[in-house]
Amino acid sequence: MLKLNKNLLFLFACLCLCYCASGPAGNEPTDTPTSGTVSIVVDESYQQLFDTEIYTFQSLYDKAHVNAKYLPENEALDRVLKDSCKVAVMCRDITAAERKQFEQANIFPISTKIAEDAIAILVNPENPDSTLTIEQVRAILLGKDSLWSQVDSKLSKDRIDVVFDNAGSANARYMQDTLLGGSKFAKNVFAVKSNPEVIEYVSKNKNAIGILSVNWISDSDDPATQNFLKQVKVLAIAKDSSAEAFKPYQAYIKTKDYPFTRSVYMINRQTRAGLGMGFVSFVASDKGQLIILKAGLIPAIAPVRMVQINTQ
Repeated sequence: MLKLNKNLLFLFACLCLCYCASGPAGNEPTDTPTSGTVSIVVDESYQQLFDTEIYTFQSLYDKAHVNAKYLPENEALDRVLKDSCKVAVMCRDITAAERKQFEQANIFPISTKIAEDAIAILVNPENPDSTLTIEQVRAILLGKDSLWSQVDSKLSKDRIDVVFDNAGSANARYMQDTLLGGSKFAKNVFAVKSNPEVIEYVSKNKNAIGILSVNWISDSDDPATQNFLKQVKVLAIAKDSSAEAFKPYQAYIKTKDYPFTRSVYMINRQTRAGLGMGFVSFVASDKGQLIILKAGLIPAIAPVRMVQINTQ
């Protein structure tokens, strides 16, 4: 009996040591929807928008810390799948094949649409052209029209240089998949390293075309946006040569009169009530959607304005 008691005491002591080493909660997560720390990855196109969303969220909940990495789209889902980030912000939903890949790893991500965005086409302010058709944009990206004079005989015979923000960016993927049907870009199409570099390149090269998210030039109250708009000209795009051309203003993104529009999603692998889910809920709430509206994008859920009417 004494030997048995000694064995039980030894086992009990080992269990106590394991408990103390792991802490009172063991491996249980400690974050809540409004506190703790979470890492997210955001497509570079939405850096300005999410800087504001994160700043506002952390101002409201001072125990919450959202660490964002701004990366090209092709890196975002990979980081979420590998669990280095809990939430990804992208200008598309995950595909059926991607969802299957998650589920094979026993992960069941939740997709939340938060906004409507658009691709903006920029030229140098000295460029006399102010509109392009969808077909002209397609011909330029394929290299069929590689000179400005091929677009319009009144323009110069200089070569058109097309610049994207990043070779793996959502903007390049959108134009290649949606407009070119997967065909390769022409040799005069290349990438720099960021959206501000696109603006800088176009501002210094009168024959260039820049392609980037409208989010970078849509907040007219932002000093950085005002400075960007002084350096470039935003083209209006027509669906065909007989149609009216529209710029990527909010109203025309909403009505789809501007053709290069897309949806913005937050992909959350944290299906429990943690800080990742709390931040996604904030962005999809009235406060978060008002920030999206202020940034010049279209909120997925129209913010509700409460008005009291006195009938007396």
